[in-house]
Amino acid sequence: MAASVATGSPVRESASLPGNAEVDADALIERSRERAATPLGDRDRLASLLLGGSFLAASVTLAALAHSSRTTGVAAVVVFVASYGLASRIDFEIGTGSAVPTQLVLVPMLALLPVQYVPLCVLAGLLLGGLPEYARGRVPLDRSVLRFVNSWHAVGPALVLVAAGQPSPTLRHLPIYAVALSAQFVFDFGSTALRDRLGLGVSPLSLVRFMVWIWAVDLALTPIALLAAVGSSAHPTLVVFTLPLIGLLAYFARERQVRIDHALELSHAYRGTAMLLGDVVEADDAYTGSHSRDVVTLVLEVADRIGLDARQRRDAEFAALLHDIGKIKIPAEIINKPGKLTDDEWAVMKTHTVEGERLLSQVGGILGNVGRIVRSCHEDWDGTGYPDGLVAEEIPLVARIVRACDAFSAMTTDRSYRKARPVEEAIAELRRCAGTDFDPVVVDALAASVT
Repeated sequence: MAASVATGSPVRESASLPGNAEVDADALIERSRERAATPLGDRDRLASLLLGGSFLAASVTLAALAHSSRTTGVAAVVVFVASYGLASRIDFEIGTGSAVPTQLVLVPMLALLPVQYVPLCVLAGLLLGGLPEYARGRVPLDRSVLRFVNSWHAVGPALVLVAAGQPSPTLRHLPIYAVALSAQFVFDFGSTALRDRLGLGVSPLSLVRFMVWIWAVDLALTPIALLAAVGSSAHPTLVVFTLPLIGLLAYFARERQVRIDHALELSHAYRGTAMLLGDVVEADDAYTGSHSRDVVTLVLEVADRIGLDARQRRDAEFAALLHDIGKIKIPAEIINKPGKLTDDEWAVMKTHTVEGERLLSQVGGILGNVGRIVRSCHEDWDGTGYPDGLVAEEIPLVARIVRACDAFSAMTTDRSYRKARPVEEAIAELRRCAGTDFDPVVVDALAASVT
């Protein structure tokens, strides 16, 4: 079952990256956690109320009109609802949502309870599972309507099994249960996609890559759930013997959550270090610092347009911010000299890329990798750059992007000795030097970003 609608929400299309770029999975989880702690927006609330209300109407109608020869005691229903609520609290965070092992309880419910009541039992379980968060104020109360929306996945298989006469889970009836499982996925995706399209303006296609993992979890748990249903056919309350497995999954989910928490903390630490180093550059030379921050914006726009993946995009952001970090090792009289540098001074100036790599390698980790990119940020496409004379695609792609954006920002910024050049003139200069100083593909992407 997809739990994105019950907790967080996918990234809006406007926040998604164009081309082939993908947002880092841990970053998506962080955004989802943040949204889960905020009330629904007006548009989202309206869409959720419509879908939640339609679920309630459909499930009540199904319960009223369908009939079943199955008989189950109140105790069994209570056990199923409580077990479903417990399973719904086990949260495997995946991208913008989460996978929960409720399949272990849903399949026995469909196999043993009067099927027409299963959607309402699922709703009761989800509401029960969410009570602790609502009671502690961790999740705004208005998000409880999402539990209604999230119950739509139970309607699909219930309709299939009711239409088939509510068969028992035997080998002969496995094809019917396979169709019911397919209906579960269709209704799960349909309700999630419809709510996100109406409430958030998110394309349904953007959900597929996350929901595939959620469906994979459901598929993996279904055979175990069927065995539990067969074993509990005489005494439905025996479904409680799935609880140890649910407990084990809860442990794994907790371990994954801790890993994600640590990854997010580490990411914040690296970002904080990068920003601190950027402040050091700005304190040493105000122009270099503000120039670096301007380059970051340009670099990220070009990276998105070219389609860098999440890791490359992160490296691009840090490299753009820190590409001049080595200048803090260059004497101030050279950095601030108003006139043309002598050959000896220029030789010293060109060491700033190597110094930048050395400084960042001392930090290590992600910034150590960024240091290798910083070293190449003044390499030219034709091999005439420095410090290594790399040619064309020997130069890291991120460094090629920073190189072009750095030059554009320098040309369009006022300096003490000249006025800023117009954007059109700067782009013309970049195009003139494409194939010699700059990567032609990067120049095209930069021109498209600023014009």
